[in-house]
Order: sequence, then structure tokens, then C-alpha cells
Amino acid sequence: MSDAALPTVAEVRAAAEAVKAALDRHLAAVESRIGDEDPAVYAAFNELAAAAEEYDELLYDRYDEVTPFEIPTPEDGVPYTGPAEPTAFSVLIRRDYAVVEPQRLVAQAQRVAAHDRDAEPVEDSAGALGVLFGEYEPDEIASRYKEFGLEEGDSTLWIAAAEDVPEPGEWLGSPFGDIDQEDVLHRFDISSVFDDEEVDEHEVDDEEEDDEATELPGLAPA
Repeated sequence: MSDAALPTVAEVRAAAEAVKAALDRHLAAVESRIGDEDPAVYAAFNELAAAAEEYDELLYDRYDEVTPFEIPTPEDGVPYTGPAEPTAFSVLIRRDYAVVEPQRLVAQAQRVAAHDRDAEPVEDSAGALGVLFGEYEPDEIASRYKEFGLEEGDSTLWIAAAEDVPEPGEWLGSPFGDIDQEDVLHRFDISSVFDDEEVDEHEVDDEEEDDEATELPGLAPA
């Protein structure tokens, strides 16, 4: 970066002052917060994060130095800004599956269809899914997925706050199109990647214990 493009000393100092002011606002919001999901706290958090990032960039550009702290962002990347006391909410669920045994899937659907005289013949996986999800609740299929020749993938459940309960049929044309992630109160994710992380942590702990044991001569294993 050329000297002409470098931020000025005054700009860096102004950014530092902005961080100080944002810290004060964040502390004030935390001290006066209303409930665990106070939008004022989230707003102050975002302002502090933005001010710290700006200061860090200017400090690095001007002096080739970095700050010794980092303000983390929420896991989902979008802070909650909805009402602290929601009067209504929506539950959104996504579950992914792989069809690993198509024949088993079709056979299970054929058994269900056999008891319905008006049912169309089940000949493929696409038709089988319609029959099975029409017969069983999604939670039941989730608990019995192996019986249907399926394999679980990732899943997520969102609880999104709302001001009022929508009128009947209001969102049926686009069920998931009007959900704002800033209204998501809680999110629960399930993925095999989390299992891998837990295994890695245990493996590290085991390795550390093994290392400690080898560093203590004369101790025999129990």
C-alpha cells in the first residue's frame, strides 16, 4: 500500500475513540437489558463489533499492527433483533435423508397402499415418499428411518418469533419465503460434523493422558 493510501493518524485515533464509545454503549445496554434476548444488547454488540473491525483494519494499514482481541459473531451469523417477549412463533424444520435402499422404501410404501383401495400403485421412490409421508408423521419417520431404507443427513430446527399468528392460509403460497433470520429466537442443528469434533476432542484427551503416563516412569498401569 502506498503512503498516499495509508489512513491518517487522525483516522486511526478516531476509530479507537469509536471503539471506546461502542464499549460504553454495549456495557450500558447489558446493564439495563430486559431478558436474555434484549434486541438493544444485540444492536450494541453489532456496533461494537463493527467499530472494533474498523479500528483493527486501520491500525494494521497504518502501523502494521493488530489488536489483541477478537469479537466473535453469532454461530448462525445473524443476531436476533425480534421482540423480547414474542406473542407468537413459528417452528421451521429441515431434515435431509439419502435413499440408500430404494427397494425397501418402495416395499414399505406398497404395504401401506395395499390397505387403501383408492391408492395409486407404488412403482418408484418418488411415489413411495408421497405414500409414506402421507401415512406417517415426520417425527415417526425420523425415528424409524432405517426401516424405510433411508439414511439420516443434517437437520435443523428454527424457532422464529412473530408479532401475531398469521391468518389461516396466509403463507401457504410461500411457506418459507417470509422468514427473516433476525427473528430466529433459537436454532438447533444436528450434523455428523459435530460428532467428528467430539471424537477428535476425546482423541486429543486420550493422547494427552497417554503422554502424561509415559512421562512418569515407574508407574505401572492399573
